[in-house]
Amino acid sequence: MTLTDATPDDLIKDGSDAGFMADVVEASKTQPVIVDFWATWCGPCRQLTPALEKAVRAAKGAVKLVKIDVDKNPAYAGQLRVQSIPTVYAFKDGQPIDGFQGAIPESQIKAFIERLTGEGGVSDVENLLALGNESLGLDDIGGAAQAFAEVLSIDPGNVKAVTGMARVYLATGDREQAIQTLAMVPATSTDPDVQAVRAQLALGSAPAQDDGATADLRAKVTANPGDHQARHDLAQALAAQGDFKGAVDELIEIVRADREWNDQAARKTLLTVFDAAGAGSDVARDGRRRLSSILFA
Repeated sequence: MTLTDATPDDLIKDGSDAGFMADVVEASKTQPVIVDFWATWCGPCRQLTPALEKAVRAAKGAVKLVKIDVDKNPAYAGQLRVQSIPTVYAFKDGQPIDGFQGAIPESQIKAFIERLTGEGGVSDVENLLALGNESLGLDDIGGAAQAFAEVLSIDPGNVKAVTGMARVYLATGDREQAIQTLAMVPATSTDPDVQAVRAQLALGSAPAQDDGATADLRAKVTANPGDHQARHDLAQALAAQGDFKGAVDELIEIVRADREWNDQAARKTLLTVFDAAGAGSDVARDGRRRLSSILFA
């Protein structure tokens, strides 16, 4: 059956924790999936869900919608840090790539789906955002700052540009300015870029470790591989230095040896590192795959 042949029943379904991997994660590898976390007692949910259903049907098979009652199915809502409802996540290629919180107008829902499906033209703002992100990747901090600033002159509330400027300040070591800049974004924002910067700031709040201290931690782990606290400290030090892959490697080892250690501290720190690296990054994708192979073995 082609996407355009899909019926409303195929496009919209009630999901569950038991079916999450199949209905959302695996399904999103072939078609984008929108997940609506809701509850029967939630007033804004009763406004948002029908609008989401309408927009999904209007997309004529380009996306699917999975609705999850958080009271009956709390597990994945907890893993995705759903703190209030309604909360919506978009999954693509097995990963959450976008999201929002609260009831929003139909026009914004339509734009959300268009971003997810790649429909619509590429605007000047999108080009500038792409330029800013590319510049950051090349360590061209000045070029990135100029691109993000130009977006903000066009759209002062653009979350991606605000987040980009916060990343610029982080790249220059100005943590306080990064915090002040990110404060321009609503605290309820679930934008993946916002979550990434928040995670970077959270990791950066750990005591800084210089190369000598990091080497000492690595020596402790080598001498006693079962010292989970030393390995966890090493992972935090590596993450604070921007070595997210190294941090993931150490944390995975803790989960593999004892997933319940220190109230699942390693798994929780892993989620923060994934956020800091970026939900769509190779580090996050590979790390989530490795973590899943341990947790669901």
